[in-house]
Amino acid sequence: MIDRVNSDTTRTSTILRPRRLALLGTVAALGVAVLAASPVSTPFGVSSLISPAQAAESAATPQGFGDLVSKVKPAVISVRVKIDQDNDKSAMLQQNRMDQDEESPFDQFSRQFGFRGPGGMNGMPHQRHQMVTGEGSGFFISADGYAVTNNHVVDHAQSVQVTMDDGTIYTAKVVGTDPKTDLALIKVDGNKDFPFVKFSDQKPRIGDWVVAVGNPFGLGGTVTAGIVSASGRDIGNGPYDDFIQIDAPINKGNSGGPAFDMNGNVIGVNTAIYSPSGGSVGIGFDIPASTAKLVVAQLKDKGAVTRGWLGVQVQPVTAEIADSLGLKAARGAIVDNPQDGSPAAKAGIEAGDVITAVNGTAIKDSRDLARTIATLAPGTSVKLDVVHKGDSKTVTLALGELPNERQAKAGNQSDDGKTQQTAGTPRLGLSLAPSGEVQGAGQKGVVVTEVDPQGPAAQRGIQTGDVILNVGGKAVSNVAEVRSELAQAKSSGKNSVLLQVKSAEATRFVAVPLA
Repeated sequence: MIDRVNSDTTRTSTILRPRRLALLGTVAALGVAVLAASPVSTPFGVSSLISPAQAAESAATPQGFGDLVSKVKPAVISVRVKIDQDNDKSAMLQQNRMDQDEESPFDQFSRQFGFRGPGGMNGMPHQRHQMVTGEGSGFFISADGYAVTNNHVVDHAQSVQVTMDDGTIYTAKVVGTDPKTDLALIKVDGNKDFPFVKFSDQKPRIGDWVVAVGNPFGLGGTVTAGIVSASGRDIGNGPYDDFIQIDAPINKGNSGGPAFDMNGNVIGVNTAIYSPSGGSVGIGFDIPASTAKLVVAQLKDKGAVTRGWLGVQVQPVTAEIADSLGLKAARGAIVDNPQDGSPAAKAGIEAGDVITAVNGTAIKDSRDLARTIATLAPGTSVKLDVVHKGDSKTVTLALGELPNERQAKAGNQSDDGKTQQTAGTPRLGLSLAPSGEVQGAGQKGVVVTEVDPQGPAAQRGIQTGDVILNVGGKAVSNVAEVRSELAQAKSSGKNSVLLQVKSAEATRFVAVPLA
């Protein structure tokens, strides 16, 4: 069947070729104006007119990427690393083991490096202290030899070598890495001005052309083209996910390489792919240039990245949470718990508050809040727009510094996630008891002693042992208070009620529909 289709396609092309050549000849001889006024016979016999705007757009469409590639390709490098395989902390080796245990379609490129040491590809046992090699990509951002790649490409590398487009090999050193965004800055010392490229100052539009250059499968200097498919992608890679999705084919070894716009500026750093098969299926993810610029600047200046710290655990505001709080739209981030001693706690931010804007810029959800705060330096004074118990107010505070062991907690579970949840009357399918009467439940709130698997609470993930601390914005300590708050919420015309629930994992808010 494939051969037949190819044959048919060839014959069709042969039939259409004289007609296409004639049309091109008409354009060359008479110009666009005459063509725009003349009917054009299509291969299907349907007459149509080409407008001047369409003709101009067609003329502006790039006929190829040769000029662009010749301009930017010399700045792209292949990155080769050596790692002691006995180092169990090696990110690349950990990722390789994960490939054997997991079948997640989201593959970090570090899982896809072609390991060339024993056991890297053939599955044979490694010998202790055997050095293995891996390959990725990168690109120069300055004439004095600074280059960008991925953190997982050089993480725990014993040595780093880069190969330029002309085949010249240099030794590089790692200046700094940022695991949270998977970026790294390396430095090549040489006695020449290195070709380099710049980050784009503009966010690419969905549908814009994009050209990727890198070192897939160790081949080096490979160019692919496509379009920007989507933006703002969260693939669960880290707390600050905001990836650009592209369909330019990128494969094993492209990790850390650049994606260019038509002006030759870097719009993103190739980092991950969606790949059930392990190869390109046209879905790749890039770290945006806006993020890379901020991170690289800090790595160059300090060798590490410091981020602002607000000190809150937050979750998205769902439609049900918005309804229960009387909000007009399901936007912003609701505070589950301000951490003791954090800037937020000192400024009076409380559990149940909804942060809707930072410095006047609206916050979409909890992840947007985490990304926004992370771009600000410790000590920065910020203004937060907050909805507190139905009233809007502005809180001004100075950000702290995000400790290395902490990560911004931007919950992305929906309300039916299996964590803590809601309150109890027969309408919700819960049996409750004061926490003080149940050993180990503490002294605050009411504890869930039984859950009807068919009830609204069970559908929202409420489990036996969860403790309900707050119903509709008011603390509760017995079943009567829970019923009272539920009845008040119902009489107020609300379709759901917001509960603050504590489980073994954490404390968070859950909106439960009122039956």
